[in-house]
Amino acid sequence: MNKIVLKTEFPDVHLFKRGKVRDIYDLGEFLLIVATDRLSAFDVVLPNGIPGKGKVLTQISNFWFKQMEDIIENHVVVVDIKDFPPSLHKYSNILFERSMIVKKTDPLPVECVVRGYLSGSGWKEYKNGGNICGISLPPGLIESSRLEEPIFTPSTKTEDGHDINITFDKVIEMVGPEIAGKIRDVSMRIYSKARIIAEKKGIIIADTKFEFGLYDGRLILIDELLTPDSSRFWSMKDYAPGKIQENFDKQIVRDYLLTLDWNKTYPAPVLPDDVVVKTAERYNQILKILTGV
Repeated sequence: MNKIVLKTEFPDVHLFKRGKVRDIYDLGEFLLIVATDRLSAFDVVLPNGIPGKGKVLTQISNFWFKQMEDIIENHVVVVDIKDFPPSLHKYSNILFERSMIVKKTDPLPVECVVRGYLSGSGWKEYKNGGNICGISLPPGLIESSRLEEPIFTPSTKTEDGHDINITFDKVIEMVGPEIAGKIRDVSMRIYSKARIIAEKKGIIIADTKFEFGLYDGRLILIDELLTPDSSRFWSMKDYAPGKIQENFDKQIVRDYLLTLDWNKTYPAPVLPDDVVVKTAERYNQILKILTGV
């Protein structure tokens, strides 16, 4: 089993931000992003993480960033430790396969969600009103239905960090019509290409989330890309509409937590070893299927 990395401490490097999963350091011109093995569920970081999860997220993101270079520029500058600044080499045992040096951008306040199937919050919204983010869908769809055409269903974060679905008109209001149109177009193109690649490997990408930033006035792709933390991956051979599908992600953790008398606020309960091991296996499984690593 991989050594677990829950928190990084590099005394001679300025910590810019510590997110739910990633530790971000300021290198001056660029940022160093380190994907830890922390795990969040229901927007709460759990006390124990998933060994090797950060490596899986980083390697899958790198795979997809390369695949999408013909569609849009991304924030990646360096991924190979040997090309990192010499001052970081002493931390190689931590940084290896779980870090990247990226461009500094002005992130857009919109999370660009594309859905090809009806699941999660999209399914709940459809059940309540027959639409998602103001987009009307045909009546009579069932949970996990494949949509006739993928749809762009953006979201943004509330002050307490929760995702909230918004309409495309709201996106225009937030970032202007030109950028709104670009992020919708690029998001749909990335999803369409990724879906073809994944389906050839027996994987359905039910939905996924992209983030963008502005760099020297240019729109570029940032954050993570098509990972188990930002996407729902399903097995094509096991797909059966009309119910919740089994995901290649932390679904095992969510299912376990729902059996507990826990109010989904901090502090979160400690995960038992068998749940940790099974979740790590799922992450590694989707890494191998998608990238062959």
